Amino acid sequence: MRNDELLALDRAHVWHPYGPMPGRTEPLVVDSASGVRLRLAEPVHGQAELIDGMSSWWSALHGYNHPVLNEAAHGQLDRMSHVMFGGLTHEPAVRLATRLVEITPAPLQHVFLSDSGSVSVEVAAKMCLQYWRSVGRPGKQLLMTWRGGYHGDTWQPMSLCDPEGGMHELWSGVLQRQVFVDAPPVTYEESYADMLREQIALHAHEVAAVIVEPVVQNAGGMRFHPPAYLRVLREACDEHGVLLIFDEIATGFGRTGTLFGADQAGVSPDVMCVGKALTGGYLSMAATLCTTEIAEGISRGEVPVLAHGPTFMGNPLAAAVACASIDLLMSQDWALEVKRIETGLREGLAPVAELPGVREVRVLGAIGVVQLDHDVDMAAATEAAVRAGVWVRPFRDLIYTMPPYVTGDEDLARICAAVHAAAVAG
Repeated sequence: MRNDELLALDRAHVWHPYGPMPGRTEPLVVDSASGVRLRLAEPVHGQAELIDGMSSWWSALHGYNHPVLNEAAHGQLDRMSHVMFGGLTHEPAVRLATRLVEITPAPLQHVFLSDSGSVSVEVAAKMCLQYWRSVGRPGKQLLMTWRGGYHGDTWQPMSLCDPEGGMHELWSGVLQRQVFVDAPPVTYEESYADMLREQIALHAHEVAAVIVEPVVQNAGGMRFHPPAYLRVLREACDEHGVLLIFDEIATGFGRTGTLFGADQAGVSPDVMCVGKALTGGYLSMAATLCTTEIAEGISRGEVPVLAHGPTFMGNPLAAAVACASIDLLMSQDWALEVKRIETGLREGLAPVAELPGVREVRVLGAIGVVQLDHDVDMAAATEAAVRAGVWVRPFRDLIYTMPPYVTGDEDLARICAAVHAAAVAG
């Protein structure tokens, strides 16, 4: 299909994420991808390929077309691509669940597989609400979180996004009104910690669980917070009989510099959600892990099952690639690579902080963020980055990058230069 034909059909029929129908901007057509490069069907602004500064929304840790992940996918295709998970099981899913239990905090022993991060949060919420019903506390029907977070685009996760100024503000008054506290400060403040303790105590009779993104609030604003707040949440939840959920969909698998955000605080949640990088960006899969106490509590209840079963739950093709991706990550000194990227981002983005209109530059692990004092001119910023040979996806007042861990130093410098160009243009 010619490029112009493809784009015409795309405009007529394809509804892209977070956009109107038809779209107001023309997407770039990617023909193939390898390593950290996206090869375009036709050159754009003189560029035939772009360095991917986004890891395809933070999922492609190992880059594209990786031989180890390709081999895992091909090998599983030769056996079976899918089989229903109700009443059946298979080695890839069992291996994946076992591997996740091995690498996550020790109390997490049970794994519910699903097909997207947002659904894994739905499952986490359902687990916590059903647990309390099963043990005779049906009044605990709400969830608590701090403002500025983002947990997905399906119904329950939308209710956990900030109802004032958040992505899903449109649905205020329709969604369940959850319990919100102020967003965490960027430095540790005992007064804020005291507020968390007080609010958990105050609402413990009605709150089933507290849910947060540990260390980094991602799509809600790319804000960082001290790990010490996670310890405060753990202690307060234990004291007042509230469960704790960590949404590690974006922070998991090394992105912040530790394997999971929870590791930075040395605590374990009762429930953990993982996704995005789980399959190395190859296929859609997510998982919700929980403690034995939660699993056994639900299984002793009046309805002794978790009534949730996605059609593609435990998909063997995705599970096989996920196992390969985890093994590949763990076989390498991934922490050293993330630290190298962190150093490169700190050095490469430092000059951006001096630009007019830039409020702050912040870096943690393989995450680099430039926050402006105004909303980004997305079209201008994107074009500037493309002209520099890099793909980034700004939003709101942010231009940020989460490159694959295999990004070399030269390509990392080009990403930083592109972010600089985008900040000037945007």
